[in-house]
Amino acid sequence: MTYYRSRMLAFILNVIPGLGHFYWGKKGRGIFYPLFFFGGIFGGFLIAMATNEGEFFLAVLIAELILWAVSMLDLLIVMLREPAAQERSTHDYMAAPRRGEAETERFFTILLSFVPGLGHFQMGLMQRGLSFLILFFGLITMMFFLTGVTHETVFLLFLGLLPIIWLYCMFDAVQLIHRKQAGEPLQDRSLLDEWESGRIEGRRSKVLATLLSAFPGAGQMYLGLQKRGLQMMVLFLGSFYIIDVLRLSVFLFVVPVIWFYCFFDGLQQTSRYGILPMEDIPLIRSRGGSQHWLGIALLLMGVYYVGVEFIVPALDRWFPYLQMRYLIDEYLRPVLVAAILIGGGLKLLSGRRKESDWGGKEQL
Repeated sequence: MTYYRSRMLAFILNVIPGLGHFYWGKKGRGIFYPLFFFGGIFGGFLIAMATNEGEFFLAVLIAELILWAVSMLDLLIVMLREPAAQERSTHDYMAAPRRGEAETERFFTILLSFVPGLGHFQMGLMQRGLSFLILFFGLITMMFFLTGVTHETVFLLFLGLLPIIWLYCMFDAVQLIHRKQAGEPLQDRSLLDEWESGRIEGRRSKVLATLLSAFPGAGQMYLGLQKRGLQMMVLFLGSFYIIDVLRLSVFLFVVPVIWFYCFFDGLQQTSRYGILPMEDIPLIRSRGGSQHWLGIALLLMGVYYVGVEFIVPALDRWFPYLQMRYLIDEYLRPVLVAAILIGGGLKLLSGRRKESDWGGKEQL
């Protein structure tokens, strides 16, 4: 008895070599691939440990990676050769072919979308696919060209936009294929056409807002949330400055946390745009006390920077026996960091206690 099997599920399962073949009914391949894949890794590890040869284990890993690619390619070929036998059901003979065709189209669209633009070509959206293709590979070409001409590797930092473009292209292709299979008409508009239509209608482009959200605060400011976006931008860039000035490399983990928070906040605000009312809610409320303490903190940081960069070097030249730089690095910086952390913790605790006391008074 034959029954319906999902191509997409088989492809995902085959990330573990052989599991997708086993699900598709190819039990021989389902045993062969995992046996040689995991057995090769385990055997290579034991031999490398016995001979103390790390290069041998690296060669084994490369060989197993090739075997993994062969397993994926083999599964694709098997699924292409056997479409009809796997997509029929004894319970719903007439519905299975239609469901199999939709599954096949969705599978190949998502599979091709791993290369930005090809999934849109599969749906017949040539302009939209071409815009994604040029945007993705054009950015790579331009950044490497600028790096080669100027010999400045700082341009390679812009390659961090590539995962954003790739993810957006993937989600766009998935959304469009579902709309197509639901019977909705699709318009073949490039990204520039979408931005232009949004400008004419007085609306901001969600595509551009999504891309700008890769830089903390930029997407929020583009959507009109100036206060929120500016605070996020200052928070992100200021964290770099504080960590560099105070030599707080132990707190570098804070930077990606801030970036992810700002990025997902930008995605959330973009999804709300045009559907729900937008409110420019700042991260830190503008109150007199907050501005007062922020001003004091900025003033102290300015004084600290002037002292460390100008006064301390002069004192080291005039009075080398004082060893001012050594005293600051070994004693002053740890004391400042400890004071900031302890003071911030006490401030948060006192704020929570005041809120709880105020809540108790309201209940009375």
